[in-house]
Amino acid sequence: MIFVGIDIAKDKHDCFIISSEGEVTADVFTIPNYLDGFRSLLHKIRSCFSPGNKI
Repeated sequence: MIFVGIDIAKDKHDCFIISSEGEVTADVFTIPNYLDGFRSLLHKIRSCFSPGNKI
């Protein structure tokens, strides 16, 4: 399991991903507040899983 922390703002969002074991999967990164930014976030979340796991 992973946890995604998101600090929401008007124009951008700061994100952080950590595993349930406490391993930092994705250090703090920023996405813009538009569709491409959310696609980027989804891609980053999916990359945290091994191919055999389902989201």
